Amino acid sequence: MNATASFVTELADLPEREFIALSEMVHRETGILLPDTKRELVRSRLGKRLRAHGISRFPDYFQLIENDAAERAAALDALTTNHTSFFRENHHFEHFAAEVRPVLLRRAAQGERVRLWSSASSTGEEPYSLAMSLLGTDRNEGARIAGSDTMILATDLSPTVIAKAKAATYPLTTTAAVPRPLASTWLRNQNGLSVIDPLCAGLVRYRELNLMQDWPFQGKFDVIFCRNVMIYFDDPTKERLQRRLVERLLPGGYFYIGHSERLIGYAAERCRPIGHTIYRKDQA
Repeated sequence: MNATASFVTELADLPEREFIALSEMVHRETGILLPDTKRELVRSRLGKRLRAHGISRFPDYFQLIENDAAERAAALDALTTNHTSFFRENHHFEHFAAEVRPVLLRRAAQGERVRLWSSASSTGEEPYSLAMSLLGTDRNEGARIAGSDTMILATDLSPTVIAKAKAATYPLTTTAAVPRPLASTWLRNQNGLSVIDPLCAGLVRYRELNLMQDWPFQGKFDVIFCRNVMIYFDDPTKERLQRRLVERLLPGGYFYIGHSERLIGYAAERCRPIGHTIYRKDQA
């Protein structure tokens, strides 16, 4: 057996002790649960990190990440799931465009501060969908909105996906779900790729953020999207996160969550459902 084959054979084994330790670390750092059914996923995703360091055994790699904060962050990045798409769960954007956008435009026109938050933005499809929905199909109106005190904060745990989002460039197949009127206004075909118009992209500010840690901003938001993230959390983690998010919503603000998620505890008490997985915070 050659050296490469030997390496692959050894790498295929993720001992239970190390898997449990990794799962506990991931839960502690990110809130994400990794049950035993995810062991193969962990082995596969971390395999590249082991190879990058010339390590063939998971026990040795776990010892490395225990003592190396940068590599621990890289491991967490590798284990983060980043499935997303433009206008995913489109009923959210339809509701936003019909019910929320007019109110925000009136406030922006009066010089008021308007803030929206895509809290798990991944590679940018969600915040750019939100930006296009807010700007609409009239470029002149879009320019006025972009020139007002209006901003979309887009955050994610993973620096890798944040970098991709900032590039604002996607395969044409990826942007096929963008409604045609919005696509013709805010997308540009450049060398066979779909590029977000700078006016639209400029509305979004990207920041790396772990939702389980301190949030380095104090302002409150008119709209928060936190979709298909809490499915990876246990109930106590969901309840803590939902409370923190709802506390950052302005009275009357809107909260959008994933199609299989629900509000519990404080968040459920303070918000009322106004559509499928769409909630509005009480005014008082």
